[in-house]
Amino acid sequence: MSAAASARSGAGPFVVDLRDLPRQPGQAKSLERRLSAPSDWAVAMIGLKAGQPLDLVCQLEAVGEGVWVSGRVDFGLVGQCSRCLTEIDRPGQALFQDLFVYPGRAVEDADLARVVGQTIDLEPLARDAVVLDLPLAPLCRDDCLGLCAQCGANLNDDPRHSHTDAVDERWVGLSQWVQSQSE
Repeated sequence: MSAAASARSGAGPFVVDLRDLPRQPGQAKSLERRLSAPSDWAVAMIGLKAGQPLDLVCQLEAVGEGVWVSGRVDFGLVGQCSRCLTEIDRPGQALFQDLFVYPGRAVEDADLARVVGQTIDLEPLARDAVVLDLPLAPLCRDDCLGLCAQCGANLNDDPRHSHTDAVDERWVGLSQWVQSQSE
């Protein structure tokens, strides 16, 4: 079922119809979908821009207990560097895998995802893979120097930037006393 067909039937775009995947272990099906990124796939400083393209590429394989799903989500990240506050706009990728258990199958792990009717919903799996992989303190680059603590200048633009000749006003009295002692 295509993403457009699943949307027309009332199912979400991440819902996959399994009717064309036989329940015989070893049977497999490839799936590729281009979807729009949901608005809530983000952390404080970085995330997916709502509505931007999101590519879902996965392999579904019938196993004895259910359907084993493995794949990846390709997306674009937008946000702000936690050190220098410049804008970040770059591609990202998250990998995922999980077992969706057939209805009526007894399994030890009650938290496993379930096949509902003839469908599985990949949105929670894809969302968890993406959001849990997002950095809490994103960087524009690994060696980002950040901002000057005194004036806020971006140190990436001028790595030699310094305030060595500036005197901290709190120490003026002490420096005057030291000078008077040396005279």
